[in-house]
Amino acid sequence: MNPKAVKTCRNHCRACLWSKHVDESVPGDRNSVCNGMMYPMAVTTSGKKGLQIVHECAKCKARKLNKVAQDDNMELITKLSQIPYDVQP
Repeated sequence: MNPKAVKTCRNHCRACLWSKHVDESVPGDRNSVCNGMMYPMAVTTSGKKGLQIVHECAKCKARKLNKVAQDDNMELITKLSQIPYDVQP
């Protein structure tokens, strides 16, 4: 079970970092009709939000960002951070 993250809204498993595509336009809207599984593909950094996990939906290929929580799997985040990722399409 994933405990509630401190200072962020976690939308992913803290161990494997996978997520589910439930939001469409804004975090928490739960308007996605896709409901596909989203795999962690990279990590990026935002000056305002800090480290963020880049998730890609295995079903529709949508990409979403979510802040890294303090108790997320840092070993996996370190591995993901070594994968080059450009936020710009």
